[in-house]
Amino acid sequence: MPGYDRTKLKYAESVLPSLSIDEAKELQFSLVHMMSRHFEGKQFLSMGDLGVSPKWKRPEQTYLVERAIADFFEAEECALVRGAGTGAIRTILSSLLSAGEKMIIHSAPVYMTTKETIRILGLNTVSADYNRIEDVQNVVNTVSDAKVFYIQHARQQPTDTYSLKEVISAVKSVRPDLPIVVDDNYCAFKTHGIGVEYGADYSTFSGFKVLGPEGIGIIVGKKEAIDFIHERNYSGGGQVQGYEAMELLRMMTFAPVSLAIQNEQVEELCRRLNEGEVPGIDSAYMTNAQSKNVIVELAHPIAKKVISISDTKGAATHPVGAESKYEIIPMIYRVSGSFIEAQPRLKDYGLRINPMKAGASTIISILQKAIPEAMET
Repeated sequence: MPGYDRTKLKYAESVLPSLSIDEAKELQFSLVHMMSRHFEGKQFLSMGDLGVSPKWKRPEQTYLVERAIADFFEAEECALVRGAGTGAIRTILSSLLSAGEKMIIHSAPVYMTTKETIRILGLNTVSADYNRIEDVQNVVNTVSDAKVFYIQHARQQPTDTYSLKEVISAVKSVRPDLPIVVDDNYCAFKTHGIGVEYGADYSTFSGFKVLGPEGIGIIVGKKEAIDFIHERNYSGGGQVQGYEAMELLRMMTFAPVSLAIQNEQVEELCRRLNEGEVPGIDSAYMTNAQSKNVIVELAHPIAKKVISISDTKGAATHPVGAESKYEIIPMIYRVSGSFIEAQPRLKDYGLRINPMKAGASTIISILQKAIPEAMET
């Protein structure tokens, strides 16, 4: 494969398979089918109620949305919580673990907000290399007092190649009783399944990353812990209100196809850049550095200049929610910290590009203007 060194090939191997547009359409149809099962027409066309319904101890519309989402993922229960994806992770871990108890994690840099959750909850962590199934099984078998096995679906480091499904199966083959919590941020409605669909006990992700309103986290999984979450969250002000839940469900409908189109353009952009449409680029390759995107390696150390100039040419240079409803124009921004740690050269030579709702041609047009201008300044 011309232009790719061994490190880049490793990155290519780490890319998670994404849904095709046809597969995404079927996912959309399945979600809407669940909506029709759980809502009467007049209910769905209402904005949603407020407060703590005497029957459900939360807004009735929120309860109905949770039931539709739970059944869509073939899970026992669902809880909508405050704090987006981070809040969902923090809530489920605090329901399963007490301070000082052990949780098994991947031997890789921990996502910043997850690291803070571990600190706040006072958890002890034990590491296993999820890229080596035998290491996973050995640690799960040896650390018999671990209370949770935690796994991030998206890549924590550029060299990750583990299969979520295989890791979950390996854990359950050794300790079927060990709860598995999956951070499915950046993967829900994009990949062929999330943690609970592969046998995990709980999946968490942000509603903001599937086009929903700000600040809503989603937990799906076993009834026991999720019922406990609902019991603890009795305050009316702590609820995800009915109108917010309805907005989330409506917008989730459009996420699968939109994200599949985005994936299609990531692949097209990578191909066209490697075919030489933009002078000044040495190579391009796809990664799952959080969301699926294209890493560009420039021929000259002008990355910061290109990013700054791209802003004036119509590209976003920082994320809002990393694929939220506000991310429309393409993003051309810095390479992630973990990638720079692995390849320091990328700090000056690398760009991270996500098409968002743009076509590959728009990005190529911006780069064709920004790179020559950066060379001149």
